[in-house]
Formats: sequence, structure tokens, C-alpha cells
Amino acid sequence: MFNGASNFSHDVDAIFLFTLAVSIFFLVLITGLMIYFVIKYNRKRNPKATNVHSNMGLEIAWTIIPTILVLIMFWYGWMGYADMSEAPEDALTIEVTAQMLKWGFKYENEKTADSLYVPVNTAIKLNLTSLDVNHAFYIPAFRIKKDVYPNQSRMVWFKSDAIGKYDIACAEYCGLNHSYMYNKINVLSEKDFNEWLATGVNTDSLAIKDSTTKVMSN
Repeated sequence: MFNGASNFSHDVDAIFLFTLAVSIFFLVLITGLMIYFVIKYNRKRNPKATNVHSNMGLEIAWTIIPTILVLIMFWYGWMGYADMSEAPEDALTIEVTAQMLKWGFKYENEKTADSLYVPVNTAIKLNLTSLDVNHAFYIPAFRIKKDVYPNQSRMVWFKSDAIGKYDIACAEYCGLNHSYMYNKINVLSEKDFNEWLATGVNTDSLAIKDSTTKVMSN
């Protein structure tokens, strides 16, 4: 149903759909019951108020069932968060610097870039920091978002499974023209990425130019 492009996309979408389905179910159920009771116990049909006694079975049911559903949602959310919080030991590490209206990227060989380039099917670890105010590193297609603070290093990781270009946005209001703080992540084949990393070849001439571009906006 949704088009994701990272190892987290499927799980995040599944949790979202489950939560949405549960919410819609209870919305319809509660609204329907309200309408039913309004009609059944209106003044014309019941001129004399009816004394309704407690029902232990119903009280237990509407306490236990929502509790179980909330615990299920919490469990899956927590497991997803735990997976996102621990990067694989062999992940490619990239330093990411946030500054009003731009992102900067520094690789292990000291190469720097204004846009993010990564190899496909490879674990990528991003160490995030800000040079000025609070920001939030957000890649909608990858279902990842991490707040970025001054004087503090934060980490997020992912593994992209599809070559293409994807949006990077700042999801935290950071001042005037905040909405212009966009960038791109370019997912390349391993060969093309190694070539770019070693020689700095303009990636517009690489295979990504002819690949299907997938862009998901904030």
C-alpha cells in the first residue's frame, strides 16, 4: 500500500496500519453505540428513566480488551524503536552536520558533500549534530526521523533497498525559511558509490541518472 525504500519501511507501515484500523474500529463502534442508546432510551420511548445496573462482564471486557490492544501497539512500537537505536557494527559511518537551511555530510575518508550519497543494501550509520539550533533529520521514504541538537551527537541508521533519489527534510521548525531546508539522498549501486567516494565523479553521469526516481515529500 505504501512505497518505502528502507529496512524499516515495512514494519513502520504495518504498525501505522494496525493502529489506524484499531482506531477506526472503535470510532465506528462507539459512535454506533451512542446512536443506538440515544434512540433506544429517548424520552418518547422511555418517559420514565430506566435504572441500569452494572454488568461485571462488560466492565471487564471494555477494560481488558483496550488494555491488550494498547500493550500490543506499545510492544511493536518499542521493538521498532529498539531496532532503530542500535546500528550494526559493520555499518558505514557518516557524520551529518545540520545548520540553518543546509545539511553537510562527511565520510570516513574525510570526503565531504552537500548531498548524501550511500550504497544500496548497505547499513548506514549517521552521527547527527547541529551547529546552531534544533533540527530534525527526516527521510520520509525510509520512515526515519531523528531530532538533532546543538552540542550533542545523536545516531540514526538505515539500509536502503532501492537505487534512487529521495528527499531529506528538516522536520523541526528552525527559523525563517525553515521549509527550504531540503536535500537529497542518492542511493547508488556499490560500484558507483565506491567510484564516487574515491574520485568524486559527478553522480549525474552514473547509473542513478537512468534509474527510477522515487521522491516522497514531507
